[in-house]
Amino acid sequence: MLTTLVFILPFLVFYTIMVVYAERKISAFIQDRLGPMEVGYYGLLQTVADLAKLLQKEDLVPATANRFLFKAAPVIIFVPIFSGFSVLPLSAGWSVGFSSALFFLLAIISLDVIGIVIAGWASNNKYSMLGTMRSVAQIISYEVPLSISILCVCILAQSLDLQEISFQQGILSNNTVVPLLGIKGLPDVAAAGGMLTWNVFRMPVLFVAWIIFFIASLAESNRAPFDLPEAESELVAGYQTEYSGFRWAVIMLAEYAMMLLVSFVGVILFWGSWNTPLPNIGAVRLADWTTGQPGSISIHLWGIFWLVLKTCIMVALQIWVRWTYPRVRIDQLTSLSWKFLTPIAFILLMICALWKLWLL
Repeated sequence: MLTTLVFILPFLVFYTIMVVYAERKISAFIQDRLGPMEVGYYGLLQTVADLAKLLQKEDLVPATANRFLFKAAPVIIFVPIFSGFSVLPLSAGWSVGFSSALFFLLAIISLDVIGIVIAGWASNNKYSMLGTMRSVAQIISYEVPLSISILCVCILAQSLDLQEISFQQGILSNNTVVPLLGIKGLPDVAAAGGMLTWNVFRMPVLFVAWIIFFIASLAESNRAPFDLPEAESELVAGYQTEYSGFRWAVIMLAEYAMMLLVSFVGVILFWGSWNTPLPNIGAVRLADWTTGQPGSISIHLWGIFWLVLKTCIMVALQIWVRWTYPRVRIDQLTSLSWKFLTPIAFILLMICALWKLWLL
C-alpha cells in the first residue's frame, strides 16, 4: 500500500491533468473546434491553471449539511478506487503476491458507492439526493454484468490471480503449451506470442464479454452516455452539487482514476495485459525482443510500456464514446443492464463453463 501511495498517487494526479486536457482536445476535434489554445503552448497549461484555481477556491459547507460526513465523503469515494491500483501487475517481474487479487479488486471498488450515498445525503440538497439515488441504482445494476463478464475470464484461466492471467496471455506463460481455443492439436500460440495469445483472440467469445465489460465500466465510472448521477442539464451536478474547490477536485480525481482502473483491468483480463502484441515469425523474434529478458530491467520497462499504452487507448475510447453518444434515460439505462447485458453475460458464462468442462 505504501508503494501505491508513493508512486501511484502522483501518477494519478499527472494522468488526470493530461486526460482532462486530452478530453478537451478530443471533444474539440470531434466537434470541429480548437479546444484550449491560450494558456501555454497549444493550451497545454490550461488544466494546470484550472487545478491551481480549484486549490485556491473557498471550501464551502452548506449551513444545513452534516459537516463531518460532508467533508469525509470525497475521501470515502476516492480511497477504495485508489486501493484498487495496489493489486495490478505492471510487468512480468512485478509480483503482487495476491492469489485472490481480482476478488479483492471487485470488492474494494464497490465500496465507493457508500461515499456517493454519504455525499448526497450529507449535502441536504434534493438535487444531490436525486443524483445519489440514480448513482446507487446505476452502479448496483451494472456491477452484475461487469462481474459476470469477468467470471468468464476466470473460468477459462482457472485463476483469480491477475499476474497468472497475464502470464497465460504471453510467451512467458508458466504453461508452455497454450493452444488456440485451448484445444490440443491446434497451433501453439504461446510459442509465437503476440496478439494471438491474448484472451480475446485465443477465445473469441471473450470479445463479446469484453464489450459487456466495457459498457458496464462506462456506467461504473459515471461516464456518458451513462452520466445520469451528475446530469448537469437536470440535476446541476448530482451528488456533488454542493461541493467546491479541493473537495470537488478529489471527486473528479476519483472519477478519472476509476476510468483508468477499469481500463487497466480490461486490458489485463482481455487484451494481453503487459504482453507484447508482436509475434515471433520464424527467425524474426519480435515477441522476444519486445518482452525483455527475465531478471533484467528491460522486462519491467517493456511490460509497463505495453500495459500503459493499451490502457491509454482504452481511456481514449471512453472519451470518444462520451462525445459521440447522447445520454440515455434512467429507464433505458436499467433496461439495458437487466434485460440485455445481464442475460447475455449469463449465456457467455455458461458457454465458457461448458467449454472448459469439455476440454477437461
